[in-house]
Amino acid sequence: MAVLTLMRCLLAISVLSCAAHAQLSPTFYASSCPNLQSIVRAAMTQAVSNERRIGASLLRLFFHDCFVQGCDGSILLDAGGEKSAGPNLNSVRGFDVIDTIKTNVEAACPGVVSCADILALAARDGTNLLGGPTWNVPLGRRDSTTASASLANGNLPGPGSNLGTLVSLFGRQGLSARDMTALSGAHTIGQARCVTFRGRIYGDANIDATFAAQRQQTCPRSGGNANLAPIDVQTPAGFDTAYFQNLMARRGLFHSDQELFNGGSQDALVQQYSANAALFNNDFVAAMIKMGNINPLTGAAGQIRRNCRVVNS
Repeated sequence: MAVLTLMRCLLAISVLSCAAHAQLSPTFYASSCPNLQSIVRAAMTQAVSNERRIGASLLRLFFHDCFVQGCDGSILLDAGGEKSAGPNLNSVRGFDVIDTIKTNVEAACPGVVSCADILALAARDGTNLLGGPTWNVPLGRRDSTTASASLANGNLPGPGSNLGTLVSLFGRQGLSARDMTALSGAHTIGQARCVTFRGRIYGDANIDATFAAQRQQTCPRSGGNANLAPIDVQTPAGFDTAYFQNLMARRGLFHSDQELFNGGSQDALVQQYSANAALFNNDFVAAMIKMGNINPLTGAAGQIRRNCRVVNS
């Protein structure tokens, strides 16, 4: 009897979970804000035209949001300490672009579209505008009223993480090792600060010597913490498979990058992605959609923030 009761409870929990995720739909705003996608696309086109790096920045912002409390826009809040947590301090950016998109969306559809959904769409469009794939983004998330510095510090992988830690942290969010490797391919775009890769270029043995010397020219042993370098040295502003090719040549910028190709469980997948852009793109899209489904607030939970930086008064 107790076993039967437990099974019923587990089934109920499963149904509730599926129901919550079922509320996310690419057509969620079809009637309430029919021009949403074109509004976001226009703003992102302008933003990427102004600075190509911003596409990578917003993709990273979405990732850092979803790994803390779920995809709920918590990272956009000025209060709560999430923006200033260790993995985010002086590194997450693109808030002004989200502000612009939110202003434009509010003018067309006041009080309807969440900041969390705007961020999800901006991440998709930023990826696509840099040459990456596009996909139908499930929508219907609502915004958190809280942010968490402690969860940001505990849940987000760092540039010095080993493979076991990466697999564990992604697994905690319901993402597989394959999802992790596909999502890591986002490092084919964007730049990184010297402080995040100094340990690798001066301390790691599994690094191409010429590559290390090149990076050391702009990242000294001390000082210059904010100096930038492309994560993908081949095609830093284009979304492609060069990131995986770099790993095979021991030219991963972060220690955590090179862990994906260092005699471990992901080596074969890195090789596959490096030679097969279609496979990488398909897996990346699937992993992005899966990540976007991490604990969304739906229904009457949370709120639709009027300003992405502050909770509604």
